[in-house]
Amino acid sequence: MIHSRRLLALAAVVLLALSSGMAAATPPKSKTNATAPAAPPPPPPFEPLPPPKIYLFRGAMGPIFSTGMDRLEEKLTKAGFSANVYEFTICRWIGDRAISSYKESPAPIVLMGHSMGGLCSIVISEMAAKENIPISLVIAIDPAQATGDVPLNVERFINIFLSDSVLGGGDVVAVPGFRGHYASYDLKRNARVTHINIEKSDDIHRQIVEMVTQLPRIPPQTQADAVPLRYLVPADTLVELWDSGVRVPVRRGDTMESIAAANRVPLWTLAQSNSLPENAQLTPGQTIIVPRHLTPPEPAAAMATPPASPAARR
Repeated sequence: MIHSRRLLALAAVVLLALSSGMAAATPPKSKTNATAPAAPPPPPPFEPLPPPKIYLFRGAMGPIFSTGMDRLEEKLTKAGFSANVYEFTICRWIGDRAISSYKESPAPIVLMGHSMGGLCSIVISEMAAKENIPISLVIAIDPAQATGDVPLNVERFINIFLSDSVLGGGDVVAVPGFRGHYASYDLKRNARVTHINIEKSDDIHRQIVEMVTQLPRIPPQTQADAVPLRYLVPADTLVELWDSGVRVPVRRGDTMESIAAANRVPLWTLAQSNSLPENAQLTPGQTIIVPRHLTPPEPAAAMATPPASPAARR
């Protein structure tokens, strides 16, 4: 009996020693702390694009009625860009050349056209869409009414037109599902602007050159950021070329006037973009569409041409 008790005691000592050794050999479990998921890595820095290749197109009887496109081409060339002006009658041939040039050496494509030249710019955009080639910027200046819709491959589209013009008057819209930047400017209230001088504005030329200069350095916006703009520009008002709008949240104390001043845009643009009176009462938390500011305007008249008779507007 005593012998059995000794054996049991000895076995207990051995088991205790073994369990202590295993506990010492097993590392203690660390407490699991609940941590927030890691933030996604920041996007890579934006790399400037190569200089764009610019194609300009005159309208019908271009050497007589679209000479402003030649002056614009000279200004763009002087600024260091590859720019050439063509007749709209060779539109598809130039389109094929532009597509071949892009395939050989990809660079942003910029298309600009007056009257039938504006229609040509959309035709070439449609040709490029079939080849999955993006068009960086299209500027139509009082395009023909037969001008097609802006295709999905166009990243930025600006239309400057006269809705009451017989020779132009193209109120160009984008195809359904368009997610690029879009801005439309109807200048019919400006009595100084006609179909045959709308493309000759030195102020518009200046803004186009500045926009093209900035184009390779403008970081892309997310698709949800771009809000289309459609303006009926007040008479004798400086025309500033925004390419789209952005939504700005209203803070306590904000007014239409204070938001316009903070973003350096005319008050009338906010009223039209948001379908609100200029003295509308705003509520914190609501959003206001504001034109996307690329370059501030200079304090100069938008059009330096003398007033035209009503008959000349046709």
